[in-house]
Amino acid sequence: MTNNETPANLWTGMVEVDDTALYVTDTGGDGVPIVYCNGQFATLGYWKHVTAELGDGFRHINFDERARGKKSRTSADYSFESCVNDVDAVLAARGVTGPVIIAGWSYGAFVTTTWASRNPDRCIGAVAVDGAEPHDWLDEAMEARIRKLFKMLRPVTAVLRPTGLTPRLTAAQQAECNIELGKISLEANLGPVIDALAVPTRYVLASGASFGSKGDEQEKIRAALDKYVARNPNVEVFAKVPSNHDLILKKDFKAVADAIRDVAAR
Repeated sequence: MTNNETPANLWTGMVEVDDTALYVTDTGGDGVPIVYCNGQFATLGYWKHVTAELGDGFRHINFDERARGKKSRTSADYSFESCVNDVDAVLAARGVTGPVIIAGWSYGAFVTTTWASRNPDRCIGAVAVDGAEPHDWLDEAMEARIRKLFKMLRPVTAVLRPTGLTPRLTAAQQAECNIELGKISLEANLGPVIDALAVPTRYVLASGASFGSKGDEQEKIRAALDKYVARNPNVEVFAKVPSNHDLILKKDFKAVADAIRDVAAR
């Protein structure tokens, strides 16, 4: 399957959950199921290079989170916990009862590691792409910086919203989602999640900065993962690639696919 091909048995549709409905795609088949978790305001299309590289030996299940993309509907709840629960809703709706591989990029890496930590009996393994590193990066100054950034982006996001490239959340809602992630990232909160991972978990780390970051902020966050890798034998850094946070799924998709293959082989 190339990047321009669509699997003949691809299922697409809406999955109702709570007060909303999520747009889901599922290639079906007998391969090992992989469920993909997107970046905080990204769409399922970001994974197209990874799924093409892996091909039809796997069953690829992807979905747009609440109010993301063109079709997933809005909700009264955009919390991190709702995103973790939506993984269960999607798998149940698609009739997946056996263990899966879960992979996530950025915000999705946090969802991935949290879900894998809570569901070791349902999880073959996890792949976290440049996210889910426990680090205390949120303070009052950072909160103010986040709110300012999303306020400045309002005109751009409004123009792009009909295309599905930006979410149907207000600037304030987007800021609060990002601030909540900062609280989840705290070592006191995320550290125990990573320590508790009982399934093979592979990190693929980017290099340099990301949108909204400054200087070496991202590299400091990535380095915070080292001590968790050292004390949990299930957790490994599979690769550190040259592309940055925003382009890793486009430029280094082969490393991400290889990490998934490594988990599947174990």
